[in-house]
Amino acid sequence: MEREKFSSRLGFILISAGCAIGLGNVWRFPYIVGKYGGAAFVLIYLLFLVVLGLPIVVMEFSVGRASRKSAALSFDVLEPKGSKWHLGKGIAIAGNYILMMFYTTVGGWMILYFFKTIKGDFTGMSAEAVAGEFSGMLGNPGLMMVFMVITVLICFGVCAMGLQKGVERITKAMMLCLLCLMVVLAVHSVLLEGGSEGLKFYLMPDFGKMVETGIGEAVFAALGQSFFTLSIGIGALAIFGSYIGKEQRLTGEAVNVTILDTLVAFMAGLIIFPACSAYNIEPKSGPSLIFITLPNVFNHMVGGRLWGTLFFLFMSFAAFSTVIAVFQNIISFATDLTGCTIKKAVLVNIVLIIILSIPCVLGFNLWSGFMPLGPESTVLDLEDFVLSNNLLPIGSMVYLVFCTSRYGWGFKNFLAEANEGKGLKFPAWARIYVSYILPLIVLLIFIQGYWSKFAG
Repeated sequence: MEREKFSSRLGFILISAGCAIGLGNVWRFPYIVGKYGGAAFVLIYLLFLVVLGLPIVVMEFSVGRASRKSAALSFDVLEPKGSKWHLGKGIAIAGNYILMMFYTTVGGWMILYFFKTIKGDFTGMSAEAVAGEFSGMLGNPGLMMVFMVITVLICFGVCAMGLQKGVERITKAMMLCLLCLMVVLAVHSVLLEGGSEGLKFYLMPDFGKMVETGIGEAVFAALGQSFFTLSIGIGALAIFGSYIGKEQRLTGEAVNVTILDTLVAFMAGLIIFPACSAYNIEPKSGPSLIFITLPNVFNHMVGGRLWGTLFFLFMSFAAFSTVIAVFQNIISFATDLTGCTIKKAVLVNIVLIIILSIPCVLGFNLWSGFMPLGPESTVLDLEDFVLSNNLLPIGSMVYLVFCTSRYGWGFKNFLAEANEGKGLKFPAWARIYVSYILPLIVLLIFIQGYWSKFAG
C-alpha cells in the first residue's frame, strides 16, 4: 500500500514545527534569555541552533524520506546488510512513549486552566490564592487524570481521522491560530504601560550579566537549549520526512521549521517580560511561570480574564500540536511493525498511553514521597531526565553516525537524499564537521547534562 503524503508543503512545515514547538519554548526559553544577558544570549543561541540542531533535523528528515518509514523501520530499510543499526529503533520508540508519559499530563493542565480562566476562577485572587489553586490541582489525582485522559482522547481522535483529513488539516488550523494568538498577546503586552523595562531586559544585550553568571555557563545553556528545543534524536521529525515528496531539498525545509520554532520561543518572551515588568511581578522558569506568575499578571490587567483565556488557549494549542505529532509517530510505529490498521493502533495506544501516564499524575500526590532525583523531585522529573539527558543526545548521535559513516547509510547517500529537489543545498564541505566535530559536541552535551544534574 502506498504511503499517505501531506497535501501541501505548508502542512508539512507547520506540523513539523508543531512537533518542535512545545511548552519549553514558553516556560524555559524566555527565562534563560533574561538570566544570561538578553539579546547577547539570543545571538549565541541562534548560532548554535544553526550549527548544531539544523544538521540533525536535516538528517532525520532525510532518513524518513528515503525509507518512507517511521523510525521503527527506517534503519532496517537503509542500513547495510548484516549491520545492527536497526537496534536504534529502541531509542526512538522509547523516547516517543516516555515523552508522552508526562506531556499528556501537562497538556491536561493547560486545558483545565483554559476553562478555569474563562470561568473567572482566578479573578480577584491574591497571589497566595493563585499559588494555592496550582497546589490544589497537583494534590487532586482524580482531576488531573480526567484532563490527561481528555488530552489523550482528543489527540488520538485527530490521528484516527488520517494524515491529511485529521493530522494535517487540524494541526495546520491550530498552528495558524497559535501564531495569530501569539501576535495579539505580544502586541498587547508590549504596549502595556511600564512594560518598556521588561522589553529592555529581554532585548538589550547585557554582556556584563553574561560575565556575571559565567560565560561558560551561558554558552552551555545556549548549547543545551538549541539542542533540546527541536526534539531531535527520537525520530519525532523523521516521520514527517516519510510523508513528503522529492520536490524540495530538505535543508530549506529544516530551516523553515527551525525559524518557526525560534519565532514562537522569542515571541513568548515578548508576552511575558513586558507584562511582568508592568505589574512588578518576578518572572520565573518552569510550571510556576505558567500556572502561578502569569495568572497573577492577568489579574492585574484590564480585561485580564480575556487575555488569560487567550493565553491558555494558545498554550493548549502548543501542547496539542506536540502531542498529535508524537501520537502520529507512535501510530506509525504500530502500523509499520505489525501491519495493523490505523484504528487498531489508535485503540491499543489509547489504553497504553493512559496507563503509562498514570505514574506522572500520581507523582505529585499519592506517590509524592518517591523523589528519584533528590529532594522535591517527582516522577515527571525522572521521565524528563531519561528523555532529555539520555535518549535525545544518544539518539542524535545515532542519526549523526548513521548518516555520515561508511558503516552506516553513508554521507554520500544522505547528501543525495537531502539535496534532491529545489531549494537550499546541504553543503558537501560540511562533511568533516558533521562526521567528527558535531558528534563530539553532542557527547559534550550528554556529559554536561549529567554533570549539571548530579555535580552542579
